[in-house]
Amino acid sequence: MATAQRKSKPASSNKSSDKWSQHVTETSNAMTLQKNVFTFDDPKKIALSLKRSAERSNRRKSDPYRSAMSMLTFYINRAGSSLPEERRRVLDKAKDELREAFGKTD
Repeated sequence: MATAQRKSKPASSNKSSDKWSQHVTETSNAMTLQKNVFTFDDPKKIALSLKRSAERSNRRKSDPYRSAMSMLTFYINRAGSSLPEERRRVLDKAKDELREAFGKTD
Protein backbone atom coordinates (compact mmCIF):
# COMPACT_ATOMS: atom_id res chain seq x y z
CA MET A 1 0.00 0.00 0.00
CA ALA A 2 1.36 3.39 -0.97
CA THR A 3 1.90 5.99 1.70
CA ALA A 4 -0.21 9.10 1.45
CA GLN A 5 1.87 12.13 0.64
CA ARG A 6 1.24 15.37 2.41
CA LYS A 7 0.48 18.26 0.19
CA SER A 8 2.61 21.21 1.05
CA LYS A 9 1.15 24.64 1.33
CA PRO A 10 1.72 26.60 -1.88
CA ALA A 11 4.25 29.38 -1.69
CA SER A 12 2.69 32.73 -1.02
CA SER A 13 2.41 34.92 -4.06
CA ASN A 14 1.35 37.87 -1.94
CA LYS A 15 4.42 39.44 -0.32
CA SER A 16 2.30 41.31 2.23
CA SER A 17 1.15 38.04 3.75
CA ASP A 18 4.77 37.01 4.34
CA LYS A 19 5.08 39.49 7.19
CA TRP A 20 1.59 39.33 8.66
CA SER A 21 2.86 39.26 12.25
CA GLN A 22 4.80 42.48 11.65
CA HIS A 23 1.65 43.99 10.19
CA VAL A 24 -0.37 42.90 13.25
CA THR A 25 2.24 44.35 15.61
CA GLU A 26 2.29 47.67 13.77
CA THR A 27 -1.42 48.08 13.13
CA SER A 28 -2.98 46.16 16.00
CA ASN A 29 -6.08 47.64 17.52
CA ALA A 30 -4.60 46.79 20.90
CA MET A 31 -2.24 49.74 21.28
CA THR A 32 0.43 51.86 19.65
CA LEU A 33 3.92 50.70 20.55
CA GLN A 34 7.12 52.69 20.83
CA LYS A 35 9.23 52.14 17.72
CA ASN A 36 11.61 49.17 18.04
CA VAL A 37 10.51 48.46 21.61
CA PHE A 38 11.33 44.75 21.28
CA THR A 39 14.93 45.48 20.27
CA PHE A 40 15.85 47.30 23.49
CA ASP A 41 18.61 45.60 25.49
CA ASP A 42 17.18 46.57 28.89
CA PRO A 43 14.22 44.37 29.94
CA LYS A 44 12.99 47.06 32.34
CA LYS A 45 12.94 49.63 29.52
CA ILE A 46 10.88 47.22 27.38
CA ALA A 47 8.44 46.61 30.23
CA LEU A 48 8.00 50.28 31.08
CA SER A 49 7.49 51.18 27.43
CA LEU A 50 4.81 48.49 27.05
CA LYS A 51 3.16 49.63 30.27
CA ARG A 52 3.13 53.24 29.13
CA SER A 53 1.71 52.28 25.72
CA ALA A 54 -0.99 50.10 27.25
CA GLU A 55 -2.07 52.72 29.77
CA ARG A 56 -2.24 55.48 27.15
CA SER A 57 -4.12 53.44 24.58
CA ASN A 58 -7.80 54.11 23.98
CA ARG A 59 -7.99 51.19 21.55
CA ARG A 60 -7.09 48.23 23.73
CA LYS A 61 -9.77 45.66 24.46
CA SER A 62 -8.65 44.51 27.91
CA ASP A 63 -6.93 45.97 30.95
CA PRO A 64 -3.47 47.53 30.44
CA TYR A 65 -1.55 44.67 32.06
CA ARG A 66 -3.16 42.00 29.87
CA SER A 67 -2.71 44.09 26.72
CA ALA A 68 0.97 44.73 27.42
CA MET A 69 1.70 41.10 28.35
CA SER A 70 -0.24 39.83 25.34
CA MET A 71 1.76 42.00 22.95
CA LEU A 72 5.06 40.83 24.46
CA THR A 73 4.00 37.18 24.36
CA PHE A 74 2.73 37.58 20.79
CA TYR A 75 6.10 38.94 19.70
CA ILE A 76 8.03 36.11 21.39
CA ASN A 77 5.74 33.41 19.99
CA ARG A 78 5.81 34.77 16.45
CA ALA A 79 9.60 34.94 16.46
CA GLY A 80 9.64 31.27 17.42
CA SER A 81 12.85 29.34 16.90
CA SER A 82 14.39 32.17 14.89
CA LEU A 83 14.64 34.27 18.07
CA PRO A 84 18.22 34.06 19.35
CA GLU A 85 18.54 32.63 22.87
CA GLU A 86 20.02 35.85 24.29
CA ARG A 87 17.12 37.88 22.86
CA ARG A 88 14.62 35.40 24.32
CA ARG A 89 16.25 35.77 27.74
CA VAL A 90 15.93 39.57 27.55
CA LEU A 91 12.27 39.33 26.51
CA ASP A 92 11.46 36.72 29.17
CA LYS A 93 13.05 38.99 31.75
CA ALA A 94 10.90 41.82 30.36
CA LYS A 95 7.85 39.71 31.27
CA ASP A 96 9.06 39.60 34.88
CA GLU A 97 9.70 43.35 34.81
CA LEU A 98 6.23 43.93 33.37
CA ARG A 99 4.64 41.89 36.17
CA GLU A 100 6.59 43.94 38.68
CA ALA A 101 5.67 47.25 37.03
CA PHE A 102 1.98 46.36 37.32
CA GLY A 103 2.36 45.01 40.85
CA LYS A 104 1.49 41.46 39.78
CA THR A 105 4.30 39.71 41.63
CA ASP A 106 3.66 37.28 44.47
